[in-house]
Amino acid sequence: MHLKFLMMIEQILIGKTKEAVKALYQLDATPAQIQLQNTRKEFAGDITLVVFPFTKVSRKSPEATATEIGGYLQANLAEVESFNVIKGFLNLSIRKEYWLGFLTENYGTEKFGFQKTIESQPIVIEFSSPNTNKPLHLGHIRNNLLGFSLSRILQAAGKNVVKVNLVNDRGIHICKSMLAWQKWGNSETPESGGLKGDKLVGKYYVIFDKYFKDEIAAMVSEGVNPDEAAKKAPLILEAQQLLQKWEAGDEEVIGLWKKMNGWVYDGFEKTYKTLGIEFDKTYYESQTYLLGKVLVEEGVQKGVYTRRADGSVWIDLSAEGLDEKLLLRSDGTSVYMTQDLGTATQRHKEYDPEQLIYVVGNEQDYHFQVLKVVLKHLGCAWSDSIYHLSYGMVELPAGKMKSREGTVVDADDLMQEMFDTSEAMARELGKIESFDDEEAKNLYRTIGLGALKYFILKVDPKKNMMFNPAESVDFNGNTGPFIQYTYARIKSVLRKATEANFELAIHPSVSILAEEKELLKKIHDFPATLTQAAEMHSPAIIANYAFELASEYNRFYHELTILKEENLPSRGLRLCLSELTAKVISNSLWLLGIEVPERM
Repeated sequence: MHLKFLMMIEQILIGKTKEAVKALYQLDATPAQIQLQNTRKEFAGDITLVVFPFTKVSRKSPEATATEIGGYLQANLAEVESFNVIKGFLNLSIRKEYWLGFLTENYGTEKFGFQKTIESQPIVIEFSSPNTNKPLHLGHIRNNLLGFSLSRILQAAGKNVVKVNLVNDRGIHICKSMLAWQKWGNSETPESGGLKGDKLVGKYYVIFDKYFKDEIAAMVSEGVNPDEAAKKAPLILEAQQLLQKWEAGDEEVIGLWKKMNGWVYDGFEKTYKTLGIEFDKTYYESQTYLLGKVLVEEGVQKGVYTRRADGSVWIDLSAEGLDEKLLLRSDGTSVYMTQDLGTATQRHKEYDPEQLIYVVGNEQDYHFQVLKVVLKHLGCAWSDSIYHLSYGMVELPAGKMKSREGTVVDADDLMQEMFDTSEAMARELGKIESFDDEEAKNLYRTIGLGALKYFILKVDPKKNMMFNPAESVDFNGNTGPFIQYTYARIKSVLRKATEANFELAIHPSVSILAEEKELLKKIHDFPATLTQAAEMHSPAIIANYAFELASEYNRFYHELTILKEENLPSRGLRLCLSELTAKVISNSLWLLGIEVPERM
């Protein structure tokens, strides 16, 4: 039997099942009615068809319906060897020839499961979006890892992807740091202070907050209402004056702003490089907020936005179940919504994207609901293409982070801690005995970053999570190092096979044992898993698949001999299985932004 692998077995079964129910019951089945899943391990079979959707038209019991469809598939589809029925579930066993053909076709394929990029409207995905008043922290790490991984997943699923960053480089936040530096900085620079530029600016943001709170406390002790004190404390009024001067183009203020933001950008770039993150384009709010202000004025002219007596501009969204939203302050300065209106409109004009994805924490869910509606009121039908990838917060056992109080988990410090932890673990386990210093250092970084990225990405983006650095570097369990070690183990097997001149080949006569078939089936799931991850916008689907595949290979490795196998067809099959498993693990981790070590 000669089988072509233009389609995976699921696609073949969907087509033939449609044919079966048409012939048997005169039903034109929809894709939603044909439900396929992997057969549960306690039952015989490889793929299960759920037949309950067809019992209404068959007018027979689920068992009888499954038996009829199974008989049709076995008689008319060469790939189906046999079937059994458990209640309303039709369990299909796929012929050995299909599995051998699948492995023969793919074990030498570098990018098995990846689709060619289709030239079409791009998907623009915005992530990172840092403020220039503080360095990147643990929350930013989750944002960056999610955005970067999703961009790779969408790319591997055949999408044209553009990765963009929006730097929040203007506004009251940076004015606070600027004012504190003017008052208490004594002309400190990153060089004189021995600090990365982003950390230096963040230091003055914390200093501002300390003195600001002292002023509030003093006013409250004199009988001023706390809310009123927060609005009228001298420091906040000075910061607001700085913002107004900035928007008016004051040369001195602009000069200080450029200098301090320049320090921050240098610091950000070093962090991104260590984390392995890059962008296709970076936008700056200082360059887009004016477009937002123009759009707000257009909305006022069209009568969809309202200017109040104090000069502020609002939109009433109560008809959409939302509230009134401020679009422009009474002093003429913009708010985040103003800036996002400008940025979204600019990206639409530049790319006309199929989808515009914002990777932003779930505390901004309401903001993005409002953004879509405000754009729609302006007549922007394309606002429906906006998708908010909302993710939960990251916490440590110590609790929540607060950047203005200086209690954040700094991204650079966390990565260094991961490198140190992975070094200690690797030394303890004796995994660097044959490594020189440079190789060992690279291994610590590979394991440390792999541990950090995997631990964060394996959690569904929508869920809050607790990050445990020590647990993430464990070489056992659902961790990045476990999967990396499995890859290195396979590469060691393949190197020894090459040294012994063993052949990687599939012999048609070879038998497939249960352990081999389970591993084959798990590899076979990869393309569908990638498609699902792209559709669900969830790197967690890939992460947990990679763990399941690594676990399946380790069972295969421990239960069967490979290099010492005397049956040549079986040895060749197992080596080919090992080769393809290594490639799929490597590709899966690449989708997560994780490197794999060739040896450990």
